[in-house]
Amino acid sequence: MQASCRLLLLGICIVAAWDQVQCSNSSGRNECADPVPVCPDNSTCFDTLESFYCRCVPGYRSTGKHNFTDTDKDTFCNEINECRENSTLCGRNAWCRNTLGSYSCSCKAGFSSSSGQENFMAGQSNCTDINECEENSALCGRNAWCRNTNGSYKCSCKVGFSSSSGQENFTAGQSNCTDTDECVSACGQNGTCINTEGNFNCTCFQGFSYRENTSMCEDIDECSETPPICSPVNCTNKIGGYQCLCETGTFPSTGIKWVPNFSKCIELSCSEGPAENKSSAPLGEIQRILRETCLQQSDQGSPDGKQLLQDLLRITDLLLAGPLHKAKISKFFQIVEDAVMRAALLLDKEQTQINGTALGVEIHLSRFTASPQGPVTLGSGNVTLSTDWSTVAGENSSGFAASALISYYNLEESLNHSFDEDALARENHTLTSVQLNSKVVSAAISNAVPERLSSPVDFTFSHLQLNDSSHAAVCVYWKNDSSGGSWSKDGCETIGANQTHTVCRCYHLSSFAVLMALYEIQDTFELQLITWVGLGLSLICLILSILTFSCCRSVKGTRSTIHLHLCISLFIADLVFLAGISSTSNKGGCALVAGLLHFFFLAVFTWMCLEGIQLYRMVVTVFNATLPRRYMFLFGYGIPALIVGISAAANRQGYGTVRYCWLSLDNGFIWSFFGPVCVIILFNILFFVITIWKLAEKFSSVNPDLSTLKKIQVFTSTAVAQLCILGLMWIFGCFQFDSRSLAMSYIFTVLNSFQGVFIFIMHCLLCKQVRDDYRNLLSTVYSSKKYSEFSSTSQSASSQGMKSQQDTGESQM
Repeated sequence: MQASCRLLLLGICIVAAWDQVQCSNSSGRNECADPVPVCPDNSTCFDTLESFYCRCVPGYRSTGKHNFTDTDKDTFCNEINECRENSTLCGRNAWCRNTLGSYSCSCKAGFSSSSGQENFMAGQSNCTDINECEENSALCGRNAWCRNTNGSYKCSCKVGFSSSSGQENFTAGQSNCTDTDECVSACGQNGTCINTEGNFNCTCFQGFSYRENTSMCEDIDECSETPPICSPVNCTNKIGGYQCLCETGTFPSTGIKWVPNFSKCIELSCSEGPAENKSSAPLGEIQRILRETCLQQSDQGSPDGKQLLQDLLRITDLLLAGPLHKAKISKFFQIVEDAVMRAALLLDKEQTQINGTALGVEIHLSRFTASPQGPVTLGSGNVTLSTDWSTVAGENSSGFAASALISYYNLEESLNHSFDEDALARENHTLTSVQLNSKVVSAAISNAVPERLSSPVDFTFSHLQLNDSSHAAVCVYWKNDSSGGSWSKDGCETIGANQTHTVCRCYHLSSFAVLMALYEIQDTFELQLITWVGLGLSLICLILSILTFSCCRSVKGTRSTIHLHLCISLFIADLVFLAGISSTSNKGGCALVAGLLHFFFLAVFTWMCLEGIQLYRMVVTVFNATLPRRYMFLFGYGIPALIVGISAAANRQGYGTVRYCWLSLDNGFIWSFFGPVCVIILFNILFFVITIWKLAEKFSSVNPDLSTLKKIQVFTSTAVAQLCILGLMWIFGCFQFDSRSLAMSYIFTVLNSFQGVFIFIMHCLLCKQVRDDYRNLLSTVYSSKKYSEFSSTSQSASSQGMKSQQDTGESQM
């Protein structure tokens, strides 16, 4: 009983003690405030009514329960590594850095924070890409491209540049872009390559074109790309060109290259080869090669023009190694020039230069579809030739022009004393006082008539020895003659000279003076200019005169008919002369031009003769004489036709010369024109003397027809003036005997070139009726009241003139 009571009392005491503790907590004791922490590190203590509990601070995780007390002995707070647990916490463009109890985000290189914070928490900012290429345009350098990437950039060299480090893509500072020399492998052997910074220029040779995929100049298949290029003949492609195949026995006029719309197949006339006993001689060898080349062309072969030149130089070197006989010089020059021009047809390059031991050759070509223009300059070390393409081509319309300069290196010694003795005598020189002071050259051009050039050709020679002031420089050319040839200055002049150089000008031009010259004139540019200007103005004035005599009623009559046909004949003669006097390339056409000039210039004189006859009949038949039109035409055009017909039947070859389309001086054929002209002029002088004598008799007596006499006096004075200006001035042509009569050539050219101007002044401007008609025309055009009144007066005067004309049978002119 006592033991039970004890146990009971103990339980009561324990309960009382627990209640006492509870009471104490309830009384406000805070274990979290005890000096000795009741919670582990990195945790927070939370007080409760009954007790307390611990919880890990943010950034840490409990190893046990989320809330725990000090009785949980194995529970701790370990740091949480947010970056490891959540790899996308900061985003894929930012770095995540773990810190004690936390973390921080920072943008990766190449990205920037949208909020501007360098370090931030997830959700506070975004990392956006930085475009380094835009922010720094010079980042990769001027020879490289900059390409932005996500968070970075890449540099790559531009086309034409290569990376110094060998890396195709790099960043600034890792490599430099240096220029690539594309010419090491570009263009190829068929073009010329010029390297530039970052690029190259490829200029392909003619017949080749640049291909982007291969960076090479490749052959153009002209036959495939332009099928009608050779139409109507067949086309065969060649490396660097093409060949249009004419029928056997013919060859393209432009050589191995066909020029559409210009080239034509021409028959090749191959010269005869050398005689058997001369075939082994150097000149014979050149002739043999020329014939074989010509035959190969005719047989559709493809001879090599450059090889022909090399063969020519080889043989010429052998020929000039020994003495060359003077009698063979002219033939030698001609054969070499023929060979060079034959080779020009077989070349495809526009310029070719080749040198041997004894001579050198330079050739310039032009294959064209329009008349070539521009300067042409060829030169060796000692001589320079200057001309233009229009001179080289001449009237050639075949689409091909070629010029060649042949320089002989050691020929001057052999030809040092081959001078024209007569010319030296005229210049007060002797054979011992002159010598060659330059290298010998030969020029060849495709102009069909090299003896007559539209503009001069200039040669600049370097002196072999310094020339002092006591020696005059004389320009000469090799003239073929019966003795084998000699140096002559005809047609060449010296236009400049100093101690080291001489400039020579050679040309043969057409001028009006050749019509009456009794010797072969070597014309000057001044004569050419006078002819062009004078005939140009005359043609204009003659057209006005023809319109006047055809349309003005106030001057209708027999004399106006004579004047009209005089103007028509002179107009046609001047026009044909201006257009065709130098067209000697076509012999048939040249002969036709010469025949037309012969006929119409004779017609001018026969119509002038009719005027003298008409004046004579007016005086003798008491002022009322007219000539029937059919007789006038029979006389005015029939006599010239008869003379030309007889002349052509007697000497057809006399129409057209090497230099001019006019009458030949050989065998005195020029007198078929000169003779009738002199006879007509003498007849006119006789008629006018008789007319003036009869008029003087009638004026000395009392005559009721005094007014009509005065009119005839005016007619006669005009006719006499016309004879002096249009007839007698032709007599000056008779005094053109040789080169010492050059002054007569100038007088003749000036007076006769302006004939049309003189006719217009005498028969139109100085005629009152014509001037009145001109005023009437102007008054009609301008509708002026003043001019209208004047026109009425003029018409009245014109009517009176017509009435007077009916009385006399003549016009007032």
